[in-house]
Amino acid sequence: MPVYQLTDKLVFPPPEHADPDGLLAVGGDLSMKRLLLAYRMGLFPWYAEDTPILWWSPDPRLMLKPKDLCVSKRLARTIKQGPFKITLDQAFEDVIRECAQIKRPHQNGTWIVDEMVDAYCCLHQEGYAHSVESWQDGELVGGLYGVALGRAFFGESMFARVSDASKVAFVHLTRFLESWDFSLIDCQVTTRHLSSFGARELSRAEFLKLLKAALRYKTRRGKWEFAKEEDR
Repeated sequence: MPVYQLTDKLVFPPPEHADPDGLLAVGGDLSMKRLLLAYRMGLFPWYAEDTPILWWSPDPRLMLKPKDLCVSKRLARTIKQGPFKITLDQAFEDVIRECAQIKRPHQNGTWIVDEMVDAYCCLHQEGYAHSVESWQDGELVGGLYGVALGRAFFGESMFARVSDASKVAFVHLTRFLESWDFSLIDCQVTTRHLSSFGARELSRAEFLKLLKAALRYKTRRGKWEFAKEEDR
């Protein structure tokens, strides 16, 4: 399949035209309008400092329905013990920069380049991107961030400086999204870590069908926060 070269025109080719690895297009920009269009079409940017912007639509796609969340007994015990204070949208830029700095197995450098940080901070300021933070003794020790449209949450990255800090944040986010009747959490590509929470692979066609249904609902823009009884 061909890989498309984007121009300044705000348009993407159909996701079904992606190559076998999921790469669909090259170029364009990270403007808010283009990013929102991409997510609505089931696309996301993923590239490095030494490459142009690359747009992806993997097949299969890893996805979690919030109601299908699985929590191991060990993690459930940790959550019950309450070692972390969990917040929403309190330190978005700090979370994304921590995600960029954390070292990951089999990865050299980061795909969260400065251009990405600036773009997603703009999405956050406009109420589309959100973060979940894990705090311990007043220090940020874990968290994750992503984009929300309709009843779909597109997970982007997570980090942990303390064991289980990002896992606990993810569980709280998932339960929060379930309370808001969210249909799906897009996990993008398959990892054992996310699969352990109940995420499963769908074909691109299945994922796009679910996404289309989720996007029929109004987006909850603005700063998110847990209800008082959910505070940890």
